[in-house]
Amino acid sequence: MAALTALTKSLGYHCAKRSKISTFSQNFPSHNSRFQTLRTLILEPSLSESVKLNRLSDYDSGIVEVNLDRPEAKNAIGKDMLSGLRHAFEAVDRDSSARVVMISSSVPKVFCAGADLKERKKMTAAEVHSFVNYLRSTFSLIEELQIPTIAVIEGAALGGGLEMALSCDLRICGENALLGLPETGLAIIPGAGGTQRLPRLVGKSIAKDIIFTGRRMGGRDAMSMGLVNYCVPAGEAHSKALEIAREINQKGPIAIRMAKRAINEGIDREMISALDLEEECYEQTLNTKDRLEGLAAFAEKRKPIYTGE
Repeated sequence: MAALTALTKSLGYHCAKRSKISTFSQNFPSHNSRFQTLRTLILEPSLSESVKLNRLSDYDSGIVEVNLDRPEAKNAIGKDMLSGLRHAFEAVDRDSSARVVMISSSVPKVFCAGADLKERKKMTAAEVHSFVNYLRSTFSLIEELQIPTIAVIEGAALGGGLEMALSCDLRICGENALLGLPETGLAIIPGAGGTQRLPRLVGKSIAKDIIFTGRRMGGRDAMSMGLVNYCVPAGEAHSKALEIAREINQKGPIAIRMAKRAINEGIDREMISALDLEEECYEQTLNTKDRLEGLAAFAEKRKPIYTGE
């Protein structure tokens, strides 16, 4: 297995609309497939045993996986896991070799059960407020990564677990998935982006139904309303996500980053302004070695080899 290269600072455009980073007072820091996949740990110290950061290698070099591993609490997000999530995604943001991120769970039948309510019960109102602000800004960091993000959902994705998935570009679930935002049943509201990202994804009326009732839905229902991109047989979500990640990984990295920026920033603009943004993003791809490589590969009837230059 080839040696891991050191993490370097991220290259290219950084979104101008980065969220203001909150500081949490509790000492938080600012395959069943046809190809063999080799996994190795990224050279980055871990702040949490419940969050693992893995870089795939060889054929899959460029694909990074953030793995949730807190089985005793069904991946409920407490202070330690939140610290680990923040650290992991900040590391991804600095890694110029990363081209696509998958967020998955190693705990059977659960993606993420939401907030750690046992821990929450011991917090003061001020501590809860600070924690939720930090959670919200962490999910915004996921959303603002320049590279595509894929949530791999098997089993429960509830509350903050679904809000984390909503911050991703794509969501792939198994038929056994159980998705919902049950916060109103606890006399609160989704506070880590759920009230804003869900209606932008499925529409205002459906989002109100889901949040007002707190109802839970299966994978097929979630796909029918556009909440997830793919629903596959139970146990196959990771394989499907890896398939999609590999397709993305073969494309021009600069083009993928610019496409994400054009879509994310343009959707809230008037058409004239949005088209100006598209032109600006297109121009970023013109004077690149990758564009010339794509043309050469097409003419020579071979697969292109993109370097992100």
